[in-house]
Amino acid sequence: MKHIHILGVCGTFMASLAILAKELGYKVTGSDAHIYPPMSDLLANNDIPIVSGYDETIFPVKCDLVIVGNALTRGDPIIEAMLNEGFLYQSGPAWLYENVLKHKHVLCVAGTHGKTTTASMLASILKSANLDPGFLIGGVCPELGRSACLGSGDYFVIEGDEYDTAFFDKRSKFIHYHPKTLVLNNLEFDHADIFDTLADIQKQMHHLIRIIPSEGLIIHNALSPALDDVLKKGLWSHTEAFGLGRFNDANWQAVLDKPDGSEFSLFHHKKEVARVCWNLLGQHNVQNALAAAIAANHIGVPLDIIAKALSAFKGVKRRLECIGTVEKITVYDDFAHHPTAIKTTLNGLRALVGEKGRIIAVFEPRSNTMKMGVHGQSLVDAFNGADSLWALIPEGLSWDMKGSFSGMAGFNAHQQLPTLIDGLIHYLMPGDHVVIMSNGGFGGVHQKLLDKLSTVS
Repeated sequence: MKHIHILGVCGTFMASLAILAKELGYKVTGSDAHIYPPMSDLLANNDIPIVSGYDETIFPVKCDLVIVGNALTRGDPIIEAMLNEGFLYQSGPAWLYENVLKHKHVLCVAGTHGKTTTASMLASILKSANLDPGFLIGGVCPELGRSACLGSGDYFVIEGDEYDTAFFDKRSKFIHYHPKTLVLNNLEFDHADIFDTLADIQKQMHHLIRIIPSEGLIIHNALSPALDDVLKKGLWSHTEAFGLGRFNDANWQAVLDKPDGSEFSLFHHKKEVARVCWNLLGQHNVQNALAAAIAANHIGVPLDIIAKALSAFKGVKRRLECIGTVEKITVYDDFAHHPTAIKTTLNGLRALVGEKGRIIAVFEPRSNTMKMGVHGQSLVDAFNGADSLWALIPEGLSWDMKGSFSGMAGFNAHQQLPTLIDGLIHYLMPGDHVVIMSNGGFGGVHQKLLDKLSTVS
């Protein structure tokens, strides 16, 4: 049995990779500096030991291969030890292709927003069609029960991240996956710690388009100008365009039958082909469902099975996930990483609760891009759908959050999590909806808030 040690094992991609490696029969261990759910729980449930930190003294002496996550860089003690001792090492995406994807029909979901949800929908549809797909997704949904699975079928669904591969490979991760079916949900500027401009991301995305087979399919959002610019650089594969609403030129369309997105219809060449009633909210989720439906239909899944699977889809953890209600105060967890995602999430919730229900956003600008202040006014505008915003100012923030949000009524900034929670406890009222927005663990604020609300009540 070969021993693989994974650096950065609690990242959404690397944790899923660890599960696949163990399923293949490898002995798997890992290290990470940031250990928090849901990925830490997934690893524990799969009996994958984790060591906290990257000190070179905890390096496993007898491991056969080190898989290096993109959170690690030169100068990190464990990387220097790995290089000095001559350990065999590889990036996660490269290992995945060689050991899992090489002989599969890969369906890859890429874009700035909706990758995890769309890929989860697609894998759930294929599972409902008894195709037993493999999948690797940066999240967990009830229908799949886990973030990764080898599957016994011919298909593999993967979330295609544009982030770089490793300190020794600066190509985007998705270049390694060699998909035959590619979904391009949307495209905006993000990952300012890696990319200088939107054009840099577009270049990587076109590298991906260049390797799609001529018999493959590129499914793209017809209402994304940035994607249009990428496609104009050259196409060698079949394409299908999709769009929300009936007044666009896309071959595939989704039309809301209810304003909150809980009911919608799918159209192909202007003809209604399916109808979905589900528990999810928001136009963004309807658009995600449309993209997943096209991808599944491309490999032969009938539309009635697609509609049935989508209607049963319960969502993905950390995507406006309701985690508890105390004294009629509902608390949600949302993986907020970009102003557009924040805006669409709040708009979807607003459509559900109406104008009388109070929405309180609790926000931690955790990603490198957020800390750098790249999004500027668009981040401030994204919270217009909330009645108040409670923000934790993290270390390393390079912009004036208080000054930027000074014009927003109901804005509260705190430098310590306990004071933020105490302030919220006195502010909240029955009927409120609290959306906790961060792409990290946020100090466990979700459960701490629920516990305090239970004590007060």
